[in-house]
Amino acid sequence: MKKVRGKDMRNKLDVKYDHIKIENKYYDHWVKQGYFTAGDKSKQAFSMVIPPPNVTGKLHLGHAWDTTLQDIVARYKRLQGFDVLWVSGMDHAGIATQAKVDERLKEQGISRYDIGREKFLEHAWNWKHEYAKHIREQWATLGLSLDYTRERFTLDDGLSEAVKKVFVDLYNDGLIYQGERIINWDPDAQTALSNIEVIHKEIEGAMYTFVYEVVETGQKLHVATTRPETMFGDVCVVVHPDDKRYTDVVGLHVINPANGEKLPIITDDYIDVEFGTGVMKCTPAHDPNDFTIGEKYNLPKPICMNPDGTMNDLCGKYEGMDRFDCRKQLVEDIKAAGNLVEIKKHMHQVGHSERTDAVVEPYLSKQWFVKMRPLADEVLKNQEIEDEKIHFTPKRFEHTFHQWLEKIEDWCISRQLWWGHRIPAWYHKDTGEIYVGEEPPKDLDSWQQDEDVLDTWFSSALWPFSTLGWPHESDDYKRYYPNDTLVTGYDIIFFWVARMAFQARYCTDSRPFKDVLIHGLVRDDQGRKMSKSLGNGVDPMEVVEKHGCDAMRFFLTTNSTPGQDLRYIEEKVESSSNFINKIYNASKFVLMHLGDEFEVSNVDLTNASTIDKWILNRFNETLTNVTANMDKYEFALVGNELYSFIWDDFCSWYIELSKAELQSEDEAVKLAAKSTLLVVLEGILKMVHPFMPFVSEEIYLSLPHTQDSINLESWPTVIPTDISNTEMEEVKRLLSMVSAVREIKAAYKLKPSAEIDVIVNDSEGNIEEVNEFISSLLNQMCRANWIAQASAEEMVVRPIVQGSISVPLAALVNIDEEIERLKQEQSKLQQEIKRGEGMLANPNFVNKAPEAKVNAEKEKLEGYKSQFEIVTNRLNELQK
Repeated sequence: MKKVRGKDMRNKLDVKYDHIKIENKYYDHWVKQGYFTAGDKSKQAFSMVIPPPNVTGKLHLGHAWDTTLQDIVARYKRLQGFDVLWVSGMDHAGIATQAKVDERLKEQGISRYDIGREKFLEHAWNWKHEYAKHIREQWATLGLSLDYTRERFTLDDGLSEAVKKVFVDLYNDGLIYQGERIINWDPDAQTALSNIEVIHKEIEGAMYTFVYEVVETGQKLHVATTRPETMFGDVCVVVHPDDKRYTDVVGLHVINPANGEKLPIITDDYIDVEFGTGVMKCTPAHDPNDFTIGEKYNLPKPICMNPDGTMNDLCGKYEGMDRFDCRKQLVEDIKAAGNLVEIKKHMHQVGHSERTDAVVEPYLSKQWFVKMRPLADEVLKNQEIEDEKIHFTPKRFEHTFHQWLEKIEDWCISRQLWWGHRIPAWYHKDTGEIYVGEEPPKDLDSWQQDEDVLDTWFSSALWPFSTLGWPHESDDYKRYYPNDTLVTGYDIIFFWVARMAFQARYCTDSRPFKDVLIHGLVRDDQGRKMSKSLGNGVDPMEVVEKHGCDAMRFFLTTNSTPGQDLRYIEEKVESSSNFINKIYNASKFVLMHLGDEFEVSNVDLTNASTIDKWILNRFNETLTNVTANMDKYEFALVGNELYSFIWDDFCSWYIELSKAELQSEDEAVKLAAKSTLLVVLEGILKMVHPFMPFVSEEIYLSLPHTQDSINLESWPTVIPTDISNTEMEEVKRLLSMVSAVREIKAAYKLKPSAEIDVIVNDSEGNIEEVNEFISSLLNQMCRANWIAQASAEEMVVRPIVQGSISVPLAALVNIDEEIERLKQEQSKLQQEIKRGEGMLANPNFVNKAPEAKVNAEKEKLEGYKSQFEIVTNRLNELQK
């Protein structure tokens, strides 16, 4: 039996809604009470993992959106009676965090090389603890219902064990290998990058064309490149075997204008005859396509740069120079020698490191790779099986997922960093033998462990199951895996979703989660991506302080459809705050009329009026639609349903209509109205709770309630009501009458309190008699008195449901004065139309003014013309 909270256990709502006071009140108590701790085995399990934020700084607005969507799902499922596990945790973020710690040490005048690996890692762990604490504080501010008892970190002992096992298993299965390949090299961080850690930016560079003189004949070949600094690594020049222009020089040699070395001329059908001069220099250690040619013909692969992006000892007098300084000086020297043909501006896509923004250098390096084709194929095969596939919302992103897996390349997983999972591989100091294992070799003194660490995404790819205790068959793993839902942005489908998919399939023979809800990026009000360079970023903590967490959450999650980007518009956040204020004030009205003595046990809908039954029926319709859309993750549709029902039906209509019943001398009528107000408001609070956890708790605890917190409540159910279609139509018609009268009063600038007479007509235009119920409510809601007699006077008519409503014009306005006013307005509009048409007929204005200004004038002109037509028609009516 449910316990009932007496009046002494209820909150007292403040006169004004104060988001700061309310939102600082509950979170710690919720966590302490264990409301977010999973483990009730009497319920059906539902699980999610948080996409672990990097321990590199503050959460941004994108994090707020992403985690709020997850929190909505978690809270909704708890209300539905599920045992919800939402795993909290953070990512060590290898490159990003190491760069931050390096920067902090640099400010102290220290280099990580000065203090060594172990001491550096102490600094990195201190950084982690500092920023993890900060992130937890932000999670609390956002109201996230995370299970902190199961918080994980990608470098904790359990996850490290999982990482080592997966590496060793993949290695033993021939799916991890060590190889020399062209990789993306970040010269600032001095580490390899995977393809998806490279951001391509279109920048203006140059195409340099040089003379390569044929040694044997003196013929001058023209060879173009965008990267002259790599010429010190050239091993040959290549032409197409069918290019007749160069048949006579194949097998001869040219002089490299950078260093005077002789290079052989070879052929390969990779060369595009139509591109440039049809002659290409080949630098196998600094270009992936050249590397392929080098492998094909067993060419040498000299590296001409140091890992920090400076030139090495192959480069003669340029040794030690930065690669871009070398480029500039080398071009000048080649020009001075008479071997520069031309320099053309050239727009091209240049790779930049996602973390350091350094220009990425294609670089020959020995690295560890995952052989991706077999892993990807296994995922693709299971995507054809309904009960095994990952379901994407929106569905179109499944195609994106498929495409990437179909075109996938081997994954470079080694990183030249200190912060991360050390690769579990050792090299014998004498024999060079490689040992790979979860535990170090027994005679450890004879072995040297690989210095590199694994790509951050290697450990986060295991997140859905490693966080639950895998590789052990833990209770949590058996109960909560696979996860039910993942919420993430479309920008990391490749980075993370695909990698979780193939690692889960390999490690657990399962999908990692059943559903993926994809959202977009948060952009500014102009649709631009938020960035430091534009200075248009928005701190979610500042939004919370100004407008409240609940308002921000409702805005973020109800203003964009799944998969679409979201524009941050502050006015809409303010609108969400106004909506919450509306709910708060409506709740105060309900509390005022319930009184201190009203309890849940007093609820009695036996004598519900037509108006009561109407709002109960509308509640049921709203609940059905909200539930269906919550299940489909269509939160924007949920927001529209809730806003319309709460603002319009409940606050604007029912509360006003209920006032007559609340003042009735019939106690049964009064009780039914109070009961209706309570059950509908309680249902509203449960539906908005996933979006607005704080204010829903504050109001719930002020009402007669049966639980210690709304967190312990159940999702609302349909309220039985026996309203007929005839009664529903009667209420709809009444509301349309009230709206029509209010519209007429507004149009003729009458005060809302002004009394007017109205005539109701049926759909055939006949005068209709209204009953006492309708008549009294018309008077109460809009001070309109129903009259039954026809009138010969001019009437103002407005349509209503199944008919129209008419008001004698003389009761609204002095007709002569109105005609004079309309003539003056007509004259002003004619002048504006003439001015607008003249401006738009002026070619100087149309051709020279900004396009936005011209369009604004066009819109104004159309508006004036539309107003002129309305005024003219009104004049014609009055002058008949």
